[in-house]
Amino acid sequence: MQRLLDLRLGYSEARGTEALRSTLAATYANTSPDNILITTGAIEANYVIFNSLLDDGDEVVVVDPAYQQLQSVPAAIGCHVSYWKPRTDFGFRYDVADLTPLVTDRTRLIVINTPHNPTGAALSADQLQEVYDLAEQSGALVLSDEAYRWLEVPGGAPAIPPIRNLGERGISVGTVSKPFGVPGLRIGWIAGPVDIVQKCWAMRDFITLSPGGLNDALALIAITHRDQIAARTRHIVEQNLDTAEAWFARNADLVSWTPPQGGLLSLMRFELDVPSYQLANTLAEEYSVMLAPGAAFGYEGYLRIGIGAPPEVFRRGLDETERCLRHLLASGVKKRS
Repeated sequence: MQRLLDLRLGYSEARGTEALRSTLAATYANTSPDNILITTGAIEANYVIFNSLLDDGDEVVVVDPAYQQLQSVPAAIGCHVSYWKPRTDFGFRYDVADLTPLVTDRTRLIVINTPHNPTGAALSADQLQEVYDLAEQSGALVLSDEAYRWLEVPGGAPAIPPIRNLGERGISVGTVSKPFGVPGLRIGWIAGPVDIVQKCWAMRDFITLSPGGLNDALALIAITHRDQIAARTRHIVEQNLDTAEAWFARNADLVSWTPPQGGLLSLMRFELDVPSYQLANTLAEEYSVMLAPGAAFGYEGYLRIGIGAPPEVFRRGLDETERCLRHLLASGVKKRS
C-alpha cells in the first residue's frame, strides 16, 4: 500500500512499466519486455493492431459471432472480411476444416477468440496449431483475442498456450478485465513480434500516449497474484455451474445449454416463441436480470448467460429468469414448434 501511496502521478512510461511488461513477458514463451505493449484495455490493443497492420483491400478472416470491434474495425478500414462460424451440432464447437477454405494467399490476418464470446467454445491445442499452420502456409498473421485466458472451467476444455507461444506469426491480446475482475483499471496488452509491437506503439502514441501509472501498478499486483485470484474464481464458477446444471434440469421443458468449455459465457436456448430482444428487455426491465439477446450475435432463440457472478446473485438471477419464463408461458406465450 505504501508503494502505491508513494507513486508519483506524472506521465508514466509509454510502453508500460518495465515491471509490468517483465511480469507479463514471463507468462509467454520466448518473450521479453520488448515484445509487450501495455494498452488501455484489450479494446485499444485490438484497435492499434488493426490500424497498424491492415490496409484498404486486405483480406481478413474473423470468428463469427465476435466482439463487434473484431469485425467492424477491419471492415471500416476497407478490408474484405470473411467469417469463421462455430458449428452448432452437439453444442457450439470450432472446426478448422471450416476455416481452411477461407484462408488464401491474400489473407493478411486471421482473428480468433478462444474461449469464445458468446458461445463458450474453445479451441484445443491441436486446433490452435492447425490455425497457426494455416497462417504460416498463407503468409498471414494470427491475432488471438485472449480476454478469457486463465479462466478454466471445471469439466471444460484443457488450457491451451497463447498464440504468441507458437511463433512470430502469433499476436496475443490480453486484459486484466475478465480473468481478474478489474475492468475499471483499463489495462490490456499486446504480446507479439518486436517489429509489430513497435508499429503499434507508434500508432498508440496518437491515441492515449501511455497507460495510467496507478492503473499499471494495480494491474501488476493483480497479475502477480493471479494464482490466488484464479483459485477464487474457480470456486465461484464451480458453485455456479452446480446451480446452473440443477436449474437447467428443473426447467428442461423451457431451456437448455452447453456449459462453456472455457471463459465465463455461454448461450442458452429458450423454447418460448418470443424474440430474444423482447425477452431480454422483459427480463431486464421487470425482473432485474441482464441476459444478452442471442439475436445480437446471430442466434435468435438464445440468450447469453455468464457464470461469473457471486453465487447468491447468480442463483437469484436464475430464479427470476425461471419466474419470468413460467409467467410468460402461463399468460399464453406458445412454445416454438
